[in-house]
Parts: sequence; structure tokens; C-alpha cells
Amino acid sequence: MLQTYAALAARGAHLLGHVLGGQAPRQWDHYPEQDAIDHASGYQWFYHSHHPEDRAGAAEHGHIHLFARRPLWSRRLNSRNERAFAELCGHPEPSPATRHLLGVSFDAKGLPISLFTVNSWVTGDLMLSAGLTLDLLDRMALDTGHPEVDAVLETVVCLCGPELRELMHRRDAALRAHPGAAKLQDEALELLAEMPIDLDSKLG
Repeated sequence: MLQTYAALAARGAHLLGHVLGGQAPRQWDHYPEQDAIDHASGYQWFYHSHHPEDRAGAAEHGHIHLFARRPLWSRRLNSRNERAFAELCGHPEPSPATRHLLGVSFDAKGLPISLFTVNSWVTGDLMLSAGLTLDLLDRMALDTGHPEVDAVLETVVCLCGPELRELMHRRDAALRAHPGAAKLQDEALELLAEMPIDLDSKLG
């Protein structure tokens, strides 16, 4: 991560400059337009930003949503943990091609500042159990054609193991506390859990 940001600084470049094509981001648009996909490893991500009023008080410039594609998890959906998580979520029937793993917020300088999870209606897919989510994050390797962003995402996940475990615990607690079988589609339940991160303290 230090090498990545040092190289960017030496060029006077921004972490997301290549992804954004040197332009200011348009709110809600995906960057890149068809997502950054590593077909070999099975991970993908996209960056986007919201209108400031959508998340009052948020310090982020935008965020990255990180996903696992079907080959990474399809054979594990019948495990005891995944069946229990499906029950917690009200046994959702759709079988989308991706599962949302994590959101990473960035400030205007392109530095990661928090981790978060959102409800399934936000991303249009589903989630996985905490155990499988953490396992997929732990062994994540990215080669999407955006090496600097890939390196930062990999490093954040590597450095923030305790925060990720707590994030998943809070996510599941929020799901348990919300009544009704259709909780994944309840637009009153959007942000399930969020945790600030201080990478300077970890890298120091």
C-alpha cells in the first residue's frame, strides 16, 4: 500500500484517476462502467459516489463495492452455515451471479476510511454467511486491470481482519434484529454495519 501511494504521489496521480478516466465522477454511475472483473479469481468491484444528502454526515468521497462471483461460492451454499444464514435472511429465492462481500469508503484523497455492509436490495444480489464472507476475503487476490486499486483493496482486507470480523458480527445482529421475512428487500434497512478504519496506525 505504501509503495502504491508513493508511486501515485510521484506521478501526481490519484488512486481512482485511471478508473474515473480523469473526470469527476457522476453520482451513482459505476466506475468502470461494466465493473472491474477478475475472471480468473472470481472477484469484482465497482466504485461510485452518492449525493451528499444520501448519507448525511459521511466523510467519504465515494466507495467501492466488492463482490464474489458464482464459482467462488456456489458449491458451498448447501453447507450448514449457509443454510442457517439463508434462514436468517428469510430464505431468499433469487440466485444472482454475485454475492456482496464488502464496501470500502474512500475520502477525497483516495484513502480508505471505513468498511461497511449494506442490505441486499442496495446491490441487487445477496450476501453470504459471515464465515464464508471472511474466508473469501482472506484468500482474495485481484487482477482486474486496475493494479493500484486492486493492491489497496487487498491490503485493506489483509490489515483489517479484526474490523472485518466485528463488521460481520454487527451485520448479522442487524439482520436478526429486523422483523419480517422480507428484510432483504426492506428499503428502511439499508446500511447494516459500518466501522471506521485507521490505516496510519496499522502501517506505523
